[in-house]
Amino acid sequence: MPSLKDLRNRIASVTATQKITKAMQMVAAAKLRRAQAHAESARPYAERMDVVLANLSAAMRGREGAPRLMVGTGDDKVHLLIVCTAERGLCGGFNSSIVRLARDHANRLIAQGKQVKILCVGKKGQDQLKRLFSRYILDTISLREVKRLAFSDARNIGDRVLAMFDAGEFDVATVFFSRFKSVIAQIPTAQQVIPANVPEIEAGEGAGSAYEYEPDEADILADLLPRNISVQIFRALLENAASEQGARMSAMDSATRNAGEMIDKLTLSYNRQRQAQITKELIEIISGAEAL
Repeated sequence: MPSLKDLRNRIASVTATQKITKAMQMVAAAKLRRAQAHAESARPYAERMDVVLANLSAAMRGREGAPRLMVGTGDDKVHLLIVCTAERGLCGGFNSSIVRLARDHANRLIAQGKQVKILCVGKKGQDQLKRLFSRYILDTISLREVKRLAFSDARNIGDRVLAMFDAGEFDVATVFFSRFKSVIAQIPTAQQVIPANVPEIEAGEGAGSAYEYEPDEADILADLLPRNISVQIFRALLENAASEQGARMSAMDSATRNAGEMIDKLTLSYNRQRQAQITKELIEIISGAEAL
């Protein structure tokens, strides 16, 4: 049984930890509002980009000279997995859920005889994947020094991916990230970006509309498709930033409440042991007095 001093030290230690988790929860809540606003503001642009690409792709369907970023290399032997995670931990299962999705996808491709290459964006993804996939990891791009995400950060990653594609280093590229839904719900997502995964045009989104393009569709796609890579990566990074803060806020809230419950239990044990010790001393005093 721990002594009273041990219990006091443990209560003080857990109380200090509770203060830290509470502070981290408040910081995450403050950052979440800004990150959520950025993620939500990026969605309409990315979705409208999909609609424009869908219209252009429909116009190019069946014609020769379609860009390779849209139709691919004609093969799918080599797959590049761009795994976007956080630079820091203490955010619950946020990083693990993304890595699990990427790991399952990689195992499925390897079982089919495909070649897998992994580009990690964020330290935590590399830390978890290197245990089983170290030989597949090409590099890790760190954003630890970035205080506020900008499109230039995504463009640097997109330019590197495009350079690898032009060099023939892969056939298919897929981005893994966590889409923000709410503070307690983040959805691990895999999105193919090369060749462009063009959605079907729905009613009300320009279906059946006639457009005249100047210059022609091929020239527009040649400019839009490379830009779309950076746009989709930027969207993934913004969604990740919001999801990370939401997951950290939820995790720190749970940790704070668990620390409070632990303090209550330790305090109860401390009071019981202290009362037992006081009672024992009183009995000894009374017994000594009666013996006289």
